[in-house]
Amino acid sequence: MTKFHEIAMASYLLYLIRILILKNKYMYTYYILLGGIALISWLVSNKLKKKFKHYSKIQLRNGLSGAEIAEKMLLDHGIRDVKVVSTAGRLTDHYNPKNKTVNLSEAVYNQRNAAAAAVAAHECGHAVQHAQAYSWLQMRSTLVPVVSITSGMSQWIIIGGIVLMATNLLGGIGFFVAAAGLVFMGLATVFSFITLPVEYDASNRALAWLKNKNMVSQEEYKGSEDALKWAARTYLVAAIGALASLVYWAFQILGRD
Repeated sequence: MTKFHEIAMASYLLYLIRILILKNKYMYTYYILLGGIALISWLVSNKLKKKFKHYSKIQLRNGLSGAEIAEKMLLDHGIRDVKVVSTAGRLTDHYNPKNKTVNLSEAVYNQRNAAAAAVAAHECGHAVQHAQAYSWLQMRSTLVPVVSITSGMSQWIIIGGIVLMATNLLGGIGFFVAAAGLVFMGLATVFSFITLPVEYDASNRALAWLKNKNMVSQEEYKGSEDALKWAARTYLVAAIGALASLVYWAFQILGRD
């Protein structure tokens, strides 16, 4: 295929997509909706960063670092096969069930403040979930391999199917291609909503432990609680955005107004 033919084909595809957009007056509503969700997501994320910056200034009276907080919480729950390690980056904290490691960002691992205590305890909350076979975590872990492959390509598969439907190329296969993409997107949406109880439960476990073991003062506890609350809201906004995309593309494929 010559460069001229490549340009011609690309122009034709753009023309088809433009027709689809102009024919659908709800496309603009969709973009406005996604824009609104993106704005809310940015505001929540920005607020979260400010909260963590603020609570990072509240030093723990017990003098423990995030790593020490994590190790103590694991021991208090009888968990001795999980390692606490430092990982590069900021807000890169996570629990890895495959190699049983609580990965804390450098700031959380070394710091001795309310924000570090909250994050360290939260990630250990996931380790406790894993040790106790928490059902929602098990469901999320089951979906991880599938979603990691399908989530990035789902929208492109849907668009490709819709283009095939509009041009009637390859007979009626376009609908099935688009439907397959919709299923992939649906799995990612389900994954987003399953993540919510997992994250909220981990925070609840963390806060309960911090309070019951008198690991933090009343002021430090309020800071930890507020920080985790805003962290959870980032997952909520992401789930709502995923659902909005799924509903919109479902309407496009099914031909409903």
